[in-house]
Amino acid sequence: MTALSIVVLAGASNKIGTRYAIVQSIAALLGICVMFVFAYIDYDKLVKRFGIWIFVLAILAMAAVIVFGKGNRGNRSWLRIPGVPFDIQPSEYVKFLFIITYSRHIKRVQDNINHIKNVAGLAIHGGIIFGLVLMTGDLGSALVYLGIIAVMLLVGGLSIWYFIGVFALLIAASPILWNFLSETQRNRIIYGFNPELDPIKVGFQALHSRSAIAAGGFLGSGFSGGTQFKAIPDCYSDFIFAVLAEKFGFFGCFLYIVLMTILVIRLIWIARIARKDYGAYICAGVVAVLMFQTLENIGMCLAMLPVIGITLPFMSYGGSSMLTMYMLIGLVQSIKCHNQKYFFEREKA
Repeated sequence: MTALSIVVLAGASNKIGTRYAIVQSIAALLGICVMFVFAYIDYDKLVKRFGIWIFVLAILAMAAVIVFGKGNRGNRSWLRIPGVPFDIQPSEYVKFLFIITYSRHIKRVQDNINHIKNVAGLAIHGGIIFGLVLMTGDLGSALVYLGIIAVMLLVGGLSIWYFIGVFALLIAASPILWNFLSETQRNRIIYGFNPELDPIKVGFQALHSRSAIAAGGFLGSGFSGGTQFKAIPDCYSDFIFAVLAEKFGFFGCFLYIVLMTILVIRLIWIARIARKDYGAYICAGVVAVLMFQTLENIGMCLAMLPVIGITLPFMSYGGSSMLTMYMLIGLVQSIKCHNQKYFFEREKA
């Protein structure tokens, strides 16, 4: 998938040495190195020794974005660190930190997870990070965190009635929650499911993305071909699926989906054989990130879901996104590498 991303980025400017492809290659190489580092580190010791400090680091990172962050379109998602020649997006890296700490929290209360006290504690834990991300204006990342929380709690054994209750509460409170959204966020939701109602502004990206996908046909226009994607703002990042579709057609898109499906299936298998329960919860969190981001990104590229600024895993241009994905895979590699099952039973310690 990473190789496919680099090829698409290089072809998007018709130059092999394009800046986007070079930066993406460097980010991928760094990500692979980081992945091997985390695969070597024992995740069990990492969670036990530094769990609370990892959570504190996540809070401080998001707080720094709220205070010092910059962005556009009402978002403050990026952080400039003095001496670093590029901006970083802390909400991406915090996914890694949050999954680690939340898995440990679920493990500590798993024997009585449905007790109201434990549910409240888990809700506060997840709500702190979700609230901080939402305060930056990054609705897309905030929704991904909701997906992570939901999947990890479901795998952890939380009763389905809690999910039904929360869903009903959200529906009842939706008129109130609507007032807390910015005008930009409201427009993205209103016109997101029907971009034809505002083809000049809010629906512009989605409609041109859909046209680029349709223009690709089955085999696409080739490495140097395609013109529709050039009209899409941010085509290198959030709408790279449209570039992939126009250049390599249905075949290229199907290849990416197959590769992502294989990866998700592998993660689920590793979760099933994990020695520690929270190892399985970590895998569930990583699966949630990949599935929610992939489905949402492809949905918005097809003009079927609101455009909320979600990157396509291992494809979208961006160092923070690419590095975070490899960090998450490295964490799962650690679970597999340090997996020592006895008598085919999960260790409860």
